Amino acid sequence: MDRQMPTYADVVAARARIGALACRTPLIEHPALNAAVGGRVLLKAENLQRVGAFKFRGAYNKVAQVDKAAYPGGVVACSSGNHAQGVAAAATLRGLKSTIIMPSDAPRLKIERTKAFGGEVIAYDRVKEDRDAIAREICAKRCAALVHPFDDPDVIAGQGTVGMEMMEQAQALGIKPEVVLVGASGGGLIGGVSLAVKEAWPEVLIYSVEPAGFDDLARSLARGERQRNAHLSGSICDALMAATPGEITFEMAKRNLAGGLAVTDEEAKAAVRFAFRELKLVVEPGGAVSLAAILAKKLDFARRTVMAVLSGGNVDPAVFSEIILEPRQAA
Repeated sequence: MDRQMPTYADVVAARARIGALACRTPLIEHPALNAAVGGRVLLKAENLQRVGAFKFRGAYNKVAQVDKAAYPGGVVACSSGNHAQGVAAAATLRGLKSTIIMPSDAPRLKIERTKAFGGEVIAYDRVKEDRDAIAREICAKRCAALVHPFDDPDVIAGQGTVGMEMMEQAQALGIKPEVVLVGASGGGLIGGVSLAVKEAWPEVLIYSVEPAGFDDLARSLARGERQRNAHLSGSICDALMAATPGEITFEMAKRNLAGGLAVTDEEAKAAVRFAFRELKLVVEPGGAVSLAAILAKKLDFARRTVMAVLSGGNVDPAVFSEIILEPRQAA
């Protein structure tokens, strides 16, 4: 592994660089959730973050370091929606142009919001076309810098500020978690969070949570080498369908994670309903997978203290309505 691995010091530097631009999102505890699990659960509500997802943190930390003179074409990113919005917002704040390569089947809300944040959206077919090849071509033509969605030390360090806040908030409450759950696609969020968590409490068990059938990180950890998903689409968790873990993020996962979990689409939808009905929070299916793993009791959480990240709330209104209006007994 010859690519640069981020460190906890990089996370500290990222927080200083981001400053007050990112919201300090709350760490939420609710009696209904504790009762459902039989333990103590605290949720880091990154669905309340700027742009509606944690992605702003890593995007800004990377974009803030782009040399405008060296890259007059601004920045380019590939994303199904949340990274897209984060990069577009960060670039606009820094006075840079942003071009975002988005799958044509991305939720309309995410496409519209990316444009609203100042990004130029270029659509592609995620099954037939190679988004990375498209991005490289645009970077070369426009003299623009690529902002990778997860396999970049600066992006990972920025996402690590989620973990720093979690640990500080837990310590202020006198809480020491035993288990931490984080949703994963390419692994940037869980990579950064794991740096901060392990810095505070090395013995804490950290698990990734992915959609069933797209659990490439869990399978990679089990086999000791990077695995690929058989399909590139087919889950309601549109934010969590990276084809394979990143090189950097997989190395970090091997060092810091206890394992990986997977949840079905129905379990993710049940978590979205629970968050809305009981916690009064709007969470997208991909942002709710950690909560889904808790509610579905993928591990024994009874009498344990668990922390999890709600990573995003950018759900299509029609999809959200359909989910929350399903019969209560389905939740």
